[in-house]
Amino acid sequence: MKKILLGAMALVTLGLAAPASAADLAARPYTKAPPPMIAAIYDWSGFYIGINGGGGWSHKCWDRTNDAGLIFTPAFAEGCHDASGAVAGGQIGYRWQASSWVFGLEAQGDWADLKGSRTSLFDIAARNQSKIDAFGLFTGQIGYAWNSALLYVKGGAAVTGDHYRIFDIPSGVEFASANETRWGGRVGEDLYVRSYRGRDGTWFQSALRRPEGHIQAAGIDRDVTFSGRGAFRFAPGAFVATDRIRQDVDLATVRLNYRLNWGGPVIAKY
Repeated sequence: MKKILLGAMALVTLGLAAPASAADLAARPYTKAPPPMIAAIYDWSGFYIGINGGGGWSHKCWDRTNDAGLIFTPAFAEGCHDASGAVAGGQIGYRWQASSWVFGLEAQGDWADLKGSRTSLFDIAARNQSKIDAFGLFTGQIGYAWNSALLYVKGGAAVTGDHYRIFDIPSGVEFASANETRWGGRVGEDLYVRSYRGRDGTWFQSALRRPEGHIQAAGIDRDVTFSGRGAFRFAPGAFVATDRIRQDVDLATVRLNYRLNWGGPVIAKY
């Protein structure tokens, strides 16, 4: 009997101890489910300012229509030449986005050094030289955005600063010159890929596409009057000749823009 009582007391003691031990165990930790992945949707709307640099190629054809009062009908073809060189400048603009479509306006101004020359077919002792030292572009844009990439075409007005010189080949002396500001049209395309730099602004740069732009001279042909430079028989400012000059320009540039007052990406809502 004594052994039975001792055994019963042991069983009771074990039964009471078991719940207490279970109560001392730590509760299973709660693991929060990871948040759903939300892709950022980029908005291209806003003002931007930037820089650009690259190269340009100009093609010019000269036709003599008047030489010291002697008029040529039809004009005498003096020949064509290419003028190429570096360009660099800046641009400022504004874009606004509607769904995936992006519209914009932009003004661009560049320094240029597009220079070329050839021997005149009218006077084989003379060399015709042309140079574009600056140009401006005023364009509208329409494009399509794939999140952080934007492909667009643009067109509008263009203005170039043109300088023309005629040199005597044997002596190398410049004896006639002319300058003009030429207006024309402009078409082109760009591909921009955007990357972030904080919440105060966004840098985004373009991938190079050629031709980045094409400038066509207004009216295609322009009559340019050459004046004397004080060499040989041509007094300073005296009439020398008139040439009908045809011009077009192609540009290939890399552009880097900074968007002003940027507030970060727009986050999709569910």
